Amino acid sequence: MDYASKRQKPDYNVIANHSLKYMDYSLFFIVLCLLVFGLVSLFSTSAIYAESKGLNSFFYVKRQALYMIGGLILTGAIVRLDLEKMRRFIKPAVIATMALLVTTLFMPPVAHVRRWIPLGLIKLQTSEFAKIVLVLYLADYFDKNNSRLQTSWKATAKPFAVTVAVCALIACEPDLGIPALMFVAALMLFFAAGAKLKYILLPFAGVIPVFIFAVFSHPYRIARLKTFFSPWQDASGAGYQLVQSLLAVGSGGWLGKGLGASKLKLMYLPAPHTDFIFPVIAEELGLAGGLVIVALFTAFLIKGVRAARNAPSLYTTLAALGMALIIPLQAFFNLSVAIGLIPTKGIPLPFFSYGGSSIIASLTAAGIILNISAQRGAR
Repeated sequence: MDYASKRQKPDYNVIANHSLKYMDYSLFFIVLCLLVFGLVSLFSTSAIYAESKGLNSFFYVKRQALYMIGGLILTGAIVRLDLEKMRRFIKPAVIATMALLVTTLFMPPVAHVRRWIPLGLIKLQTSEFAKIVLVLYLADYFDKNNSRLQTSWKATAKPFAVTVAVCALIACEPDLGIPALMFVAALMLFFAAGAKLKYILLPFAGVIPVFIFAVFSHPYRIARLKTFFSPWQDASGAGYQLVQSLLAVGSGGWLGKGLGASKLKLMYLPAPHTDFIFPVIAEELGLAGGLVIVALFTAFLIKGVRAARNAPSLYTTLAALGMALIIPLQAFFNLSVAIGLIPTKGIPLPFFSYGGSSIIASLTAAGIILNISAQRGAR
């Protein structure tokens, strides 16, 4: 039966019980650990940098703490929402997100890119929230059109077009890191929703030449690609950032030099409190500290997938799965850049890198998973 055509919800979409006693408090504890670890790491990486800018050493930590408090309040509100009733706002949210992404392209450039809309205390990075909106849109669409995914390629055409449109707008900022992350997460959701493999791979394969063109059409991206393969050949030029990162990670050893003892943050690397915060952590806390970060994000992924498996509907299953993917995937991208597994790309480490949009978007994703985990006893 095509529920979308009859405009009625199947029985498994009816949430009989939503209680905080079912919420996964162990996931909430993991989020708190990430926040505390992130705030301590941020102070260690940003204090000297802030002083070099004539600011108080606690400047970035205080701001990040405010963003965290606001994000936690938002998380608490999201946990209590009826996600089924909020589905009517998903399409307007997609339209609003695209409008904001277009607006971002006309903002004053920062370091030759346009990724933020200045709003006073916070610079809104729409791409961070676009990840959340896209996941909810795909979950809603696949739930309403699930019976058609196995029979017609047309059922995948619309969500594919929306995914490409959102990613293309972000790529124009320019930014290829977030679009690549969203593209991978969307591909996984297509597969999890039950779409035939040929309906997934053929259209997505068509995007690969466009991505390659986007890489080779900009000289600085070609330079980054060359640096990725041989960073030591130009250690004081194009490879400087990656070389410094590798030296920091390698010099940390097993247990690190001690909290606050990093040399990388002594102005050897620009803005170490943002995208390259992990090398400073690895230098100070060593392999042990790095493994703790990996373990926390792995635990986040496992808990998120478990919430998806226990969700009462296909919509909530895909929503929880999408949110559980984008946070660890982004962390994987960031860590991979720091240790030279993938070409250098500006992408923040969730819960660690300085930035209001990043921390609020991460807590929003966590709030949605916690909301869905609270529906575990409603099946």
